Amino acid sequence: MTSKLYASAVQFHIRSGQVQENLATVLAGLDRLSKQNVCLAVLPEMWSSGFDYSNLTSLALQTPQVLQALSEFSAACEMVIVGSLPEREGDALYNTSYVIDAGVVKGRYRKLHLFSPMREDRNLRAGNETLVVDTSVGRIGVAICYDLRFPELFRRLTMDGAELICLSAQWPKPRSDHWRTLLKARAIENQVFMVAANCCGRQGKLDFFGSSMIVSPRGEILAEAGEEPCNVMADIDWEAQRAYRQAIPAWNDRRTDVYGDLT
Repeated sequence: MTSKLYASAVQFHIRSGQVQENLATVLAGLDRLSKQNVCLAVLPEMWSSGFDYSNLTSLALQTPQVLQALSEFSAACEMVIVGSLPEREGDALYNTSYVIDAGVVKGRYRKLHLFSPMREDRNLRAGNETLVVDTSVGRIGVAICYDLRFPELFRRLTMDGAELICLSAQWPKPRSDHWRTLLKARAIENQVFMVAANCCGRQGKLDFFGSSMIVSPRGEILAEAGEEPCNVMADIDWEAQRAYRQAIPAWNDRRTDVYGDLT
């Protein structure tokens, strides 16, 4: 692993139910990133289809084809790609984030916390496992949207060795201040990099504000998008992360004898 990594969060307007159109948009964006030597790209939540619940079962049937296209791109451009897609297994549907590296699906994470105000819990099944995976760019953890409100998950990912956490989201405009605050908090309290991709534009009655961002372990916003489609990029400096963890040794100073530890 090199001392630095050039990473990106991909932000675009997801067209509900339009898998091939969304795939074409993503591949075009990834192609532009490859020309800028980006090694890690994070895509939004359910980026191929949106939350088109009435058609999601059939739309999920296209996910293997989408993964194949991303795998071929990943292999050709030596890029790690992380993003959430609808996954069908038997009669169950999941909101699943895939980690693709060198053309291979290295891991998948099924969203643990389903957002009941948007009926996600009525249409999808929750996962039961966390994911931290070794990749060609380093050891990364994975989370999805509503997961951001649960600090225990991010502490677990970091304790399992994640140095960077990828978050795919469809986070709506009314709670934009929560988005910024929680992303910085998760980075600071765990001393990890956060690469978070949100969508933008309007879907049904909801406005999505974008603001995809990359945050340092210090809580510094290294890159942040506006509300329009774009790719944000920043250097991930592993040496700076290690130096900061030594300067502020919060991990060593935990009092697990008093408040316990995650097991």
